[in-house]
Amino acid sequence: MAQASIGDSEFDRDTAVTRREEGVYGAELSAGWTIIQAVNGGYLLALMGRALGDALPHPDPFSVSAHYVTASRPGPAVIRTQTVRSGRTLSTGQASLFQYEEDGTEVERIRVLASYGDLDALSDDVRTTAKPPSIPPIEHCLGSGDGPAPIPGSSAITDRLMLKLDPATCGWAVGEPSGKGEMRAWFGLSDGRDADPLSLLLTVDALPPTAFELGIKGWVPTVELTAHVRCRPAPGPLRVSIVTRNLAGGFLEEDAEVWDSADRLVAQSRQLALAPRG
Repeated sequence: MAQASIGDSEFDRDTAVTRREEGVYGAELSAGWTIIQAVNGGYLLALMGRALGDALPHPDPFSVSAHYVTASRPGPAVIRTQTVRSGRTLSTGQASLFQYEEDGTEVERIRVLASYGDLDALSDDVRTTAKPPSIPPIEHCLGSGDGPAPIPGSSAITDRLMLKLDPATCGWAVGEPSGKGEMRAWFGLSDGRDADPLSLLLTVDALPPTAFELGIKGWVPTVELTAHVRCRPAPGPLRVSIVTRNLAGGFLEEDAEVWDSADRLVAQSRQLALAPRG
């Protein structure tokens, strides 16, 4: 398969926005990024990130926080943005995505507050105790088509991802969850498009839910998701590690780390999600 470049991949086409007037963008939520019937939260975050990247004077998302107000569905949408502040190093903006019900009522789906900057202007000084996740070589990991049957929960988004899961976090797929609330995988886009700051907003929310390894199946809708982009990723597959340490009161958190081929921590996130009833 020929490698898609940034700008001509399916991801770029499906996150495209059209400026209608200052601060107002039209978008089409693609059915290709759904899980069951729900539009993936990371895809939606990337779509909102693209609109804010056009509206704000700085090019790169640094910190993006989204509250998922109501469930989005494939189809047309309107994004309204507002610049909160423009500084020398950072600019801050907010955005809301709306869709229309059959009776014409406008409904807010997502509200985002984000800070943008220039990743290329950051200092080279890095001091971290974090280490890349230990994942077997990609050829020893499992994709949705591996095994006697497709991995449960596979859906339209699966065809758009190069996702190879660490076998140690795949027990749920054969009815033997580990109970540890961990998910690790090699990650990329199926057309070979290299990662960039915008696609990292998808990456942090594209693995199967950690609830599966807790022995709980079903849709895990995101309530709130905050992503931090730390540097521009090097070409090549990413490694993603997601951990849940506390499920209580019907909600769970997921902490994600994304590492690039140069062993750099390029993105982090935390989300609060509603646990399915197991």
